[in-house]
Amino acid sequence: MDFSNRLFNIHDERMFNETTLDIFRFQYEQNRIYRHYVDAVGTDPAAIVHFSQVPFLPILFFKTASVVCGKIPAVKTFMSSGTTGTERSNHAVANLDIYRKSLHLGFEKFYGSLAEYDIFGLMPSPAENPDSSLIFMVDEWITRSCSELSGFFLNDYKMLADILQNKKSSRRKSLVIGLSYALLDFSEHFQTSSADLIIMETGGMKGKRKEMIREELHGHLAKKFNLPVIHSEYGMTELLSQAFSKGKGKFHAPGWMKVLARDSNDPFLLIPHEKTGCLNIIDLANFNSCSFIATEDLGKTFEDGSFEMLGRFDSSAVRGCNLMID
Repeated sequence: MDFSNRLFNIHDERMFNETTLDIFRFQYEQNRIYRHYVDAVGTDPAAIVHFSQVPFLPILFFKTASVVCGKIPAVKTFMSSGTTGTERSNHAVANLDIYRKSLHLGFEKFYGSLAEYDIFGLMPSPAENPDSSLIFMVDEWITRSCSELSGFFLNDYKMLADILQNKKSSRRKSLVIGLSYALLDFSEHFQTSSADLIIMETGGMKGKRKEMIREELHGHLAKKFNLPVIHSEYGMTELLSQAFSKGKGKFHAPGWMKVLARDSNDPFLLIPHEKTGCLNIIDLANFNSCSFIATEDLGKTFEDGSFEMLGRFDSSAVRGCNLMID
């Protein structure tokens, strides 16, 4: 079933709730892993009348199973980067056009047309890492920008610095999006400043540098690039949608994505706004896999629908997520 026409045209809470419930029922019927989980936690699907009541699947199941609906063959499987000695998450995607639409519309909701930008990626290229959903996203943005200057520059900081210096008079805005360590490396070798420059970090020291809290990282980068704020992108292998922060660490999501917070010690208890807990994400673009994911990220939500991501809850893979699904 294709929900894309509905989910990308959600314009109010009622429509979001109706679409969410329809996708929940579809996934309960078609997703074996999710159905077993819903049954195991004792939820009656017929009793669900609001999106806040939907069970959220612990994200660790993406490491141990193929979380898909029905027998739709995957056209692409994205893999998390992982760390030494850990299993990698996998996300089998049945329709890449849904991901393309989500990442294009999501960007344009907050930043305008991609055709207005030159986009520079400080991360491996698709040829170097074809399994990364993040790299796929940036490559799509680069293609949609229709700019001869756009591209990946992880291995050529000097060329990127020269381009940014020489295009100061250009009418196109510049977006440098990169992994945290790459942005730090680039900032230490080359500094540039422009009112039309956006620096966007996507997280990820990848063991190459000492971990830094976001506030410290952004303060350092803002000073190096002589910018008032540093932007951020929040996404993950298990999602087909992204949230964005234009500074100060507060993220906003598109209309087909919603973030809730749960108690760190009780995986089934949602907590009020501005209280710190683990983040639950509804991503309706995931209708062919699972749209309801209990992450291991700590954060807090706000009345206006925005949220903060504060770090990782180290014990979450053990606490509340120990059901064995076969």
